[in-house]
Amino acid sequence: MKEFSTKPYLIRAIYDWCSDSALTPYLAVKVSEQTRVPKAYVKDGEIVINLSMDAVRNLHIGNEEITCGGRFGGVSHGLVVPIDAVIGIFAKETGQGLVFQGNDSIPTLPTDSGSATSPDKPTLPGKPRLRVVK
Repeated sequence: MKEFSTKPYLIRAIYDWCSDSALTPYLAVKVSEQTRVPKAYVKDGEIVINLSMDAVRNLHIGNEEITCGGRFGGVSHGLVVPIDAVIGIFAKETGQGLVFQGNDSIPTLPTDSGSATSPDKPTLPGKPRLRVVK
């Protein structure tokens, strides 16, 4: 019996949760030779893609890859992201989501919510910290 990875199922679950909660799902991706995204929007070997229904068309989150069409700088592109290249998926507004094991980097958010992604990305806050309040 073939063992299936849980990763695509978790990606779909967070995507559905974001959509149901009226949040914007963002996908952080480690770009490789198998990843088809506009190279001009790749920074440090990574790209963050807005997967909201307003930003992409024909979204398919399969067990091997994620495919969709998106606009970058007003130009349409076909996107192909292997599941193995996904670093994480999270809500733009809250930062809640999943970062997958084996990924050293933390996803970052684009500043322009009108396009599928943006080259300028502020970083998410680091790990939560506890402090004593008297």
